[in-house]
Amino acid sequence: QVQLVESGGGLVQPGGSLRLSCAASGGTFSNGAMAWFRQGPGEEREFVAAIRFATGVTRMADSVKGRFAISGEKFKSTVYLQMNSLKSEDTAVYFCAAGYPIISTLTSRNGYRHWGQGTQVTVSS
Repeated sequence: QVQLVESGGGLVQPGGSLRLSCAASGGTFSNGAMAWFRQGPGEEREFVAAIRFATGVTRMADSVKGRFAISGEKFKSTVYLQMNSLKSEDTAVYFCAAGYPIISTLTSRNGYRHWGQGTQVTVSS
């Protein structure tokens, strides 16, 4: 059974940085993709970033371009999200996802079968 475990969330002041990590166990995604989504209070879960391990292709949501970066370790099925210049609107529960999406679903929730429990990121002074 595949399990995804996120870590690295917490409370940070506006303008600060955090690094999220997610490790998959019980399965390998070296030929698939891993991604981050987030869900703010009263909002739907939205795409943040994805990496396709086979090609190294990454995708970022427009709202985080230039501030966040995704990276991963292919053979460890581990993904990271470096978040810089954090804003209050980045406050959300961040979820790790893994699967084998086709390119058109790389940024869609439907592209991922496996999900972590989420880690809270709060940006506040």
